[in-house]
Amino acid sequence: MQATIPTSTLRGQNRTQHTPGFGTQIPITAIAQPGCYLCNWSGHLLRVPEDGITPGRGPHWEIAGIEPLFVTLISTDPYIPLTKARMLAAECDLQMSF
Repeated sequence: MQATIPTSTLRGQNRTQHTPGFGTQIPITAIAQPGCYLCNWSGHLLRVPEDGITPGRGPHWEIAGIEPLFVTLISTDPYIPLTKARMLAAECDLQMSF
């Protein structure tokens, strides 16, 4: 399930981009929407607020590895409680370490 939203709301550009739906696995470098993601290589929870993806605002982060790093979107709300995040990760049959 993918939704099409204007990239201008995500990256300050005027083109359209497909964003992942619940349970979609994407490379960490492709994160373009706020939300809760499960790190597939470790099971850690990655919370990405709006400021985490808006150029010129908020923290900038980078994670590097020797092979591609994938995350799975479990919620578009970066602030969901841990209990709900665990439930959503379990629905996707994902290993958790949080």
